[in-house]
Amino acid sequence: MSRGQWSGQLAFILAAAGSAVGLGNIWKFPYITGVNGGGAFVLIYLACILVVGIPIFLAELYVGQTSQKNAVSAFEALHKEKTFWRLPGWFGLVSAVLILSFYSVVGGWVFDFEFRSVIGEFSNQDETFISNRLGTLFSSPLRQLFWHTLFSLLTLGIVVGGVKKGLEKWNKILMPALLVLLAILFVRVMLLPGFSKSLSFLFSPDTSKLTVDGLLEAIGHSFFTLSLGMGAILTYGSYLSKKENLWKTAITVAALDTAIALFAGVVIFSVVFTYNLEAGAGPGLIFSTLPVLFSKMPGGYFLSVAFFLLISFAALTSAVSILEVVVTYFAEHRRVSRTKATVICSFSIYILGLLTVFSTNHLAEFKIWGLTFFDLFDKLTSNYLLPLGGLFTSLFVGWILGEKAVQKILSSTNFPQWFHNGLLWSLRLFAPLAVVIILLQKAM
Repeated sequence: MSRGQWSGQLAFILAAAGSAVGLGNIWKFPYITGVNGGGAFVLIYLACILVVGIPIFLAELYVGQTSQKNAVSAFEALHKEKTFWRLPGWFGLVSAVLILSFYSVVGGWVFDFEFRSVIGEFSNQDETFISNRLGTLFSSPLRQLFWHTLFSLLTLGIVVGGVKKGLEKWNKILMPALLVLLAILFVRVMLLPGFSKSLSFLFSPDTSKLTVDGLLEAIGHSFFTLSLGMGAILTYGSYLSKKENLWKTAITVAALDTAIALFAGVVIFSVVFTYNLEAGAGPGLIFSTLPVLFSKMPGGYFLSVAFFLLISFAALTSAVSILEVVVTYFAEHRRVSRTKATVICSFSIYILGLLTVFSTNHLAEFKIWGLTFFDLFDKLTSNYLLPLGGLFTSLFVGWILGEKAVQKILSSTNFPQWFHNGLLWSLRLFAPLAVVIILLQKAM
């Protein structure tokens, strides 16, 4: 299989940002910020992005760019065949399969709510009716199956086109469209009474509201928000020219990812505060609370359509990057065409996704260690496999590849030696320590 390459740095940045910008930015970040008191949490989160997120992002990027291989073979190419250090590649591969199996179903929920918004189902309805829409969707396996199928087919259709005709082409459409939609929503909520309160909530630190749990949550989210640990950034990096500036690329992607999360937070909290609701409304904020609020607002129909379209684009760009991890490995190891690899991998993951579809209805009572299949896949990946993948990647670059790798990463910069040493020890000690904290927190 001939390997494709991005046409340039901008193409990669849009693709990597598309991978990073997903449901975590627009769904999870606002509610965990609300639960943990706002501005102080945001400040800690930004610090964690610098100390944890960016170093591990650079490590994955470097392994991919230098090796020009898939998530497993990359570590072998930089060390030796069948090395112990290919373990994070396997963690990433298994994570990608499990995550996409349920992510496709959740993406289907977003599609369903977008469709309900377009046909005006949320207009002129009482709060109970709108709030129960997600529960109604959960109880209907056929509806979930339809949207899961559509989401899977769209993801397959983009990935099968390859690097330039698939990933690059569609990210150049979806990411700008996402940014335009976010800008439209931001301008609209500027007119709401709750806009100024949302800015104050997000950007005025109040350390009295920050707890130890909030601190741990900030460390964890700084890791997960950049799509680390599943091989997506490594795989995308393997299509990057060896001449590209890794530091500039990583900073740009991290800044774009963080900015989108913050802007989405302003949009959501502006609506929440306008109607005097609790900021820490929890995971149901997107699917239960906001549709109710949109139905009360002037122009709420268009706001609802734009909002769920925004989330749809974010979910799709992330799903594409996850599938790419599996397809690249399968195509290169089995030496089959990209088309065949994409179809086989997509279909297999689609079938596995049926367990999540039925987790909210027919299989709701069937549990393993007290967890439905949906919860099991989510917990196994986010609590263990992803952090372990990030941990070993950081240690591999920091200790096995060492100073030469850091010098190469920063070769196009004019940073002083202390900065090089800082990045090296972030990879060797600080980022791994933070990931261990994530592992311990999740395991408790």
